[in-house]
Amino acid sequence: MSAAPSEATQTRRAVKNILKGSAGNLVEWYDLYVYTVFAAYIQSHFFSSESDLQAGLEAMAVFSTTFLMRPIGAWFFGRYADRKGRKAALTLSVTMMSAGSFAIAVLPTKDVLGVWALIILVLIRLVQGFSVGGEYGTSATYMSEAATARRRGFFSSFQYVTLVGGQMLALLVLIVLQNTMASEILTEWGWRIPFAIGGVAALVVLWLRRSMEETLSSDQLRAAHVKVPGEAQPGTMRLLFTQHFRPLLICIGVTLGGTVAFYTYTNFILKFMNDTSGIAKTDTSVINFWALFIFMCLQPVYGIISDKVGRKPLLLWFGITGVLFTWPLLSALGGTRDPFTAFLLMLGGLLIVGGYTSINALVKAELFPASIRALGVGLGYAIANSLFGGTVPLIGAALQKAGNIELFFTYVTVAIGLSLLVYIFALKNKKPTQLDAEQGAAWASASGPSDGAADHGGGGNQDRDRDLSEGSRR
Repeated sequence: MSAAPSEATQTRRAVKNILKGSAGNLVEWYDLYVYTVFAAYIQSHFFSSESDLQAGLEAMAVFSTTFLMRPIGAWFFGRYADRKGRKAALTLSVTMMSAGSFAIAVLPTKDVLGVWALIILVLIRLVQGFSVGGEYGTSATYMSEAATARRRGFFSSFQYVTLVGGQMLALLVLIVLQNTMASEILTEWGWRIPFAIGGVAALVVLWLRRSMEETLSSDQLRAAHVKVPGEAQPGTMRLLFTQHFRPLLICIGVTLGGTVAFYTYTNFILKFMNDTSGIAKTDTSVINFWALFIFMCLQPVYGIISDKVGRKPLLLWFGITGVLFTWPLLSALGGTRDPFTAFLLMLGGLLIVGGYTSINALVKAELFPASIRALGVGLGYAIANSLFGGTVPLIGAALQKAGNIELFFTYVTVAIGLSLLVYIFALKNKKPTQLDAEQGAAWASASGPSDGAADHGGGGNQDRDRDLSEGSRR
């Protein structure tokens, strides 16, 4: 019998696999966000409105349509990942995203196709929404499973390092193009360049992901296709809703306020600043870039803290400070005319949101057993993201156009407050989780089957899954 790998070997393996998984995450989110970053240059080619505010509202509406496909993508890819493996699902996801980016890069405008240009654009964005709907849950699952037990917070934080990195990369491309191309050229055809870049990068990631290690064992993959009379199969909605419905509701509650805050401070904030602050567009792009850069670098720091103190304290930090300071921060940001002050205000909001972003994927992954993890995490996130996070740019733009932007500040605050209630009453700190049972305990106090107790999707393991579902609350 071979000896168990050393901690150093396990760490090296984790680093290797997480780098490959997170590279794909980076490109997928770049491809998703690049549309909003370049929306001001794209909107005249696909929308007929003469008002910039109205055209911007329509552009944000198209962005929001991608969220309609998130739950469907989460269902499809979650089931696929739980039954075919994480690697196969992640490879398929990035392939679809690459095809969508190339399609936008060459898409004729309304001057050539008329209204069909907008229809095709919406269809492409729906496909990309479908793809990224599967990316989140599967990559969150993969990174949590690939991490070493006592460094799960640190390793899983790289999901949002690359998620934020994708948006930051889109901003960097915008800044470079703004400073190397005339505004007229960038508006005329230069906006196609970032989509072509995204398509090529996705092909590189597709090659990288082919060499990733699978985190599900061959026994687990075989068990996923064995039908046991009277029992729900792994990776199915029946299993999720009959045996893991409460963790699914917790997953949605954990996500609600976090996704609203995240899209407020990383997505809508650029349009908000451009329309209300009076700061030049080139300056707001730089402000966003550096604030997001610091935010991105801090994700592993938050993750390390969670490995020491537990996950719940960080969520409480986000919830409490988010309720107290969201309104004042956004109100001050809308009224400032100084770029450095705007930078500090945006960074302040991101420091609050970091308590959620750094560990939310891990918190959700810990709620579900391997047999249903990708589906449970992906669908729970997608439902909350589609209903609340994805609508942030649209709601914000609509309220801004109507002159009721203060109502938007209240909306964000209430959303965070609802999630704070979930953090307080539904989560416990440093308690045994599903990942502890399968791959080793993260905490010395964690009890239960932590050595070699992998979930294989069979009937006996489903009984154990049900027991842990009631006790695994961080």
